[in-house]
Amino acid sequence: MLLGLTMALTAALCFGVAMVLQALGAQRHKSTPGEGLLGTAKAMLNLPFAAGLLLDCFGFVAQLIALRSLPLYVVQAALAGALAVTAVLGAAMLKIRLGRAEWAGVVGVCVGLAVLGATAGAEGHRHPSEAFHWALLAAVAALAAVGGLAWKLREPRRAAVMGALCGLGFGVVGLAVRVLPSVHGLDLVPLLKEPATYALLVGGAVSFAYMTEGVRGGKVTTATAAMVLGETALPAVLGVVLLGDGTRHGLMPLAVAGFAVAVAGALALARFGEVAPVEEADDPAHTAKPAGRATPVS
Repeated sequence: MLLGLTMALTAALCFGVAMVLQALGAQRHKSTPGEGLLGTAKAMLNLPFAAGLLLDCFGFVAQLIALRSLPLYVVQAALAGALAVTAVLGAAMLKIRLGRAEWAGVVGVCVGLAVLGATAGAEGHRHPSEAFHWALLAAVAALAAVGGLAWKLREPRRAAVMGALCGLGFGVVGLAVRVLPSVHGLDLVPLLKEPATYALLVGGAVSFAYMTEGVRGGKVTTATAAMVLGETALPAVLGVVLLGDGTRHGLMPLAVAGFAVAVAGALALARFGEVAPVEEADDPAHTAKPAGRATPVS
């Protein structure tokens, strides 16, 4: 339990710091119209951005460890709390102004996660049928199909849909990690035969692409808020109902309250899904975006 909590918070810290480092790296590249993916690649060719990507990798590994030992609702709420890390570091390093509502969001995330940590029980030990494993892969295919239909929507509806699909995709990733079989030594054959493995890989890639598109239109707050809701609410319910996640005896109401406060705090910090210095954030012509787990460069 302690290891899982430590890893969940480590993942949130890594993702939050990565957003800021990637923002610093992206600012070193002055984008020009028509660069497209070439501009994205150029923005990555500097030390801060590379360090941010490395932190993303560490964060993903920590997330995997946390998901194998904690209820899904705790891990997903902690990952949404990465926005609090980004907000605090952004205020210090990028001179972003935080209002009272945003400081309240930081406090809310911290308090909510503390409550979740104190009330969480062990991860559930229910083992869904093989059909559920295939359902995860089917869910990824459905998300890809819906995203294709939503690609040409107009803003702000497009950002909201892409953000929600991204969040649901990350939720599928969390569920897939929980149902993966244990690996003994270097025997990877069970993983290669497991549909949840491909749901994890494809779901992560699809979600990353959707978040890119969600912020590309400039509706960062809309996209990030939808992502937070998508990656926390439904996966948390499925974790309780299907995987048997629970709380310590008699503490379910307190855990629900802590979850709600943490998610509400993350929603209050949704604009930090894209980090930019205050003078650039106030400039509607500014288009540079960082590329963290939740906010790729566009």
